[in-house]
Amino acid sequence: MSLDEEEEIEAPAANCFRILIATDNHLGYLEKDPIRGNDSFEAFHEILTIARDRKVDFILLGGDLFHDNKPSRKCMHKTMTMLRQFCMGDKECQFDFVSAQDETFKDAFATVNYQDPNYNVSIPIFSIHGNHDDPSGDGDLCALDLLSAAGLVNYFGRAEAVDDVRISPMLLKKDGGVKVAVYGMGNIRDERLYRTFVGKKVRMFRPKEDKDDWFNIFVLHQNRVKRGPTNYVPESFLPDFLHLVIWGHEHDCMIDLEQNDEKGFFITQPGSSVATSLSEGEMIPKHIGILEIYPDKQFKLEKVGLQAVRPFVMDDIVLADCKLTGRQRMDEKRVDEILADKVEEMIETARNIWLEAHPDIDEDDFPRPLIRLRVDYSNFMTLNPQRFGQRFVDKVANVKDILHFHRKRQATTGDKKGKDKGIGFDMPLNLPEKLDKFQVQDLVDEFLSAQNLEILPENGIGEAVRLFVEKEDKEAISDFVQDSLKRTQLSLSKATADVIFDESNLMKQITKEKEEASAEITIERTRVFETGKSSRQAKASSGDEDEDGSDVSMDEPEPTNRKRGAAKKPVAKTAAKKRVTATRASVGTKRKKPFDSDDDDASDDGVDNDFVINSPPPLPPRNFTIPTSKPLIPLSKRSTSSPAGSSAAPPPPPPAQSSRPIASASPSTARPKATPAASGSGLRQSTLNFDSQAANKSAPSATSNSSTNLAKPNPVTAKRTTATKPAEAATPAVRGSTTSRASTIAAKKVAGRPTVFAGDSDDDDDESTTFAQFGKRAKR
Repeated sequence: MSLDEEEEIEAPAANCFRILIATDNHLGYLEKDPIRGNDSFEAFHEILTIARDRKVDFILLGGDLFHDNKPSRKCMHKTMTMLRQFCMGDKECQFDFVSAQDETFKDAFATVNYQDPNYNVSIPIFSIHGNHDDPSGDGDLCALDLLSAAGLVNYFGRAEAVDDVRISPMLLKKDGGVKVAVYGMGNIRDERLYRTFVGKKVRMFRPKEDKDDWFNIFVLHQNRVKRGPTNYVPESFLPDFLHLVIWGHEHDCMIDLEQNDEKGFFITQPGSSVATSLSEGEMIPKHIGILEIYPDKQFKLEKVGLQAVRPFVMDDIVLADCKLTGRQRMDEKRVDEILADKVEEMIETARNIWLEAHPDIDEDDFPRPLIRLRVDYSNFMTLNPQRFGQRFVDKVANVKDILHFHRKRQATTGDKKGKDKGIGFDMPLNLPEKLDKFQVQDLVDEFLSAQNLEILPENGIGEAVRLFVEKEDKEAISDFVQDSLKRTQLSLSKATADVIFDESNLMKQITKEKEEASAEITIERTRVFETGKSSRQAKASSGDEDEDGSDVSMDEPEPTNRKRGAAKKPVAKTAAKKRVTATRASVGTKRKKPFDSDDDDASDDGVDNDFVINSPPPLPPRNFTIPTSKPLIPLSKRSTSSPAGSSAAPPPPPPAQSSRPIASASPSTARPKATPAASGSGLRQSTLNFDSQAANKSAPSATSNSSTNLAKPNPVTAKRTTATKPAEAATPAVRGSTTSRASTIAAKKVAGRPTVFAGDSDDDDDESTTFAQFGKRAKR
């Protein structure tokens, strides 16, 4: 497409969603290779360029954005640079995010990045994780968590438990009446997910109101091809209320729409944007899709070819068909000449294909292609592939693996099973299935079972090796050894003298400690296999709960109804724990809901806690005197449950050390952004100001078109709106004001977030939706 044609492309109308879809970008693949190191970044750069030139509303990625679980600094730097270059800008986002954002985004901010007042996002990116960049390690984080915390990517689709998967959609709509519900599910091990599907523990929730008016998209990253009895996701497992399924993980580009005859939905498989293996599937030309959705659930998909992809040609040769004599069969030079001539032909074929696809580019810019020649050398001698490739250093990108030698298995008289089934003499078809079931720790456990280790538990070594190989955790093995040694040393330090100075008793003590450690590792493996979470991850995800299971509020103010002069309850916290508590409060904590006001009924006691970003007020300097020119705000005005004049009210911060003032919502100085979602959505409007779930039980209906249903902007987010009513305008910050940010938020009366999705209440059996009920519910 020429530049003139690109300039004529207009932004999508109000009744059209324009979405760029792509999967399996594998950023950082072979980044240390001097020739192919930039291939993944160049392809992703072209994708972002297409998104900007085509003026898409947002980008939807289907997993494996990164090739490695722990991308290098160089890879992260290049990625963040491109995202900032193409996705930040003054272009206004023309769609609203109307579902509860804390149900979709599980990070500390729980807000979509283009509605964050701290960023100017012009092209939002929504992405799930794949099997290459899945969460793991300490904190159970992934690379997408870093991009999400930086405000560059909206990370969604992460299941909290693999044995009970609940998927809530992102509800997006435009003023023209088009509504899109995007469901996402990050990669889960296929065998475990298959079992979860069979057990009807995968549930997808639909909007309670006007659920048939939404265009439903489901993006997942799983095996589509059957690579084992349960090592894939059958299309029949997916619900029939879906309209489009975007399938990631499979690298074959099959982007053209395919309709499932049984369920009725369409499937598109964009494939990878960079070749990560020399296979037939990677030979298919690479494409991304431009999806346009219109009212009445009409849509079309335009495939766009990628021009920055390195050309790839694969071919086969059978040496037995070259009509060589018996002596020539063993002549290495003659075989070398035949294979070299074939490779030269493949290079010329790649050149012609590339020039045909790039007529406007000079022939001298032809990149070195990927060449793969599969050689059947039955009854012939082989060559050294690396030495053979040295002659093509300036012509081919993969000089070390141009040749792939294989031969047919010789027939035997006892091979009746293969003859009966017509398999032939090639490799058995069930071999990939066996290999897929085999894991690294199984090999290690099998080897160590024949050994006799005295200190290290054998089953723990297998898990450490798995983390080292699959997750590239370079410290996994050394950490395991150190932990085992420390545990043994601690056990011996508590032993009595008769154990220490008696060698037989000493070995018994060491063996006992090893058996206990092995039993704990076995229990931990069982926990991970059943729940998908380790004990450390389960403890981290349980929130702020103390040892007896009670909730802990990290920065909850002391109750102010205590009588003056009454003794305080003892606080069992050390100084170190206080410092940790203060640190966590400054980053993001769960705060208990304030005491119910007069508007709330008794049923509000079960409302979930709100996630609040708290910035603790700075302590006043010594000899600091509170100014008397400004009256103090009584604590009763800050919280409906705290009486005025309580001694527990914290002192106000000094004017010189006050936190960042809240900006005024002046339309003349603020960049206009898309108006926040309307009609009872209860959206979180800011990273620092969140709505309370129990603030307004009598909120208007979500389907009303009245202007009173619009969520009122908070002081921070008011500067991003296009217009602000005088009554709703944020109050400018006054130098020396003693009103803290927390008291301002507590004093505001905001609309409560209504229940958006059907079936999100465990005690409502009628609204709960399982896969067995999907077909019936969709037809109602």
